[in-house]
Amino acid sequence: MLSLFLAAQIISGTTTVQEVSLQQLQNTFSQKDDILYVVNFWATWCKPCVGELPYFENANKNFPADKVKVILVSLDFPKEKERLKTFVSKREMASTVYHLNETNANVYINKIDSSWSGAIPATVFYKNGKKVLFHEGEFNQQELDSIINNLNNK
Repeated sequence: MLSLFLAAQIISGTTTVQEVSLQQLQNTFSQKDDILYVVNFWATWCKPCVGELPYFENANKNFPADKVKVILVSLDFPKEKERLKTFVSKREMASTVYHLNETNANVYINKIDSSWSGAIPATVFYKNGKKVLFHEGEFNQQELDSIINNLNNK
């Protein structure tokens, strides 16, 4: 499995935000381990993103850890690392939180999904090393839970 311990870490109290490159992130999902990876791209300055974060936190809490792994990938600007740390810490977020340290959105957006316009929030679902669904836009709790249940039963 990917050695994320090599990634730089931003630590705030008990909450950790790891900085990752796109390659490190993609290596995480290339595992053929039957876990559904729910990867949400968001930012602290994005109101719809912040609005749906509780749904991802609930999914992280309510689905078995050996079946579903929620990963929140912040696209906050590099100069806003302190804001990100504070945001995550204040909300006591339990999901894995990464800060993508890629600066060229024109490159990483297409590598994540060629249909992605770059708007956030956006969520990608991976299972057994393959992308199974890409969704651009917000979720409500029922929609997110339904997709996770459906993808887990495949």
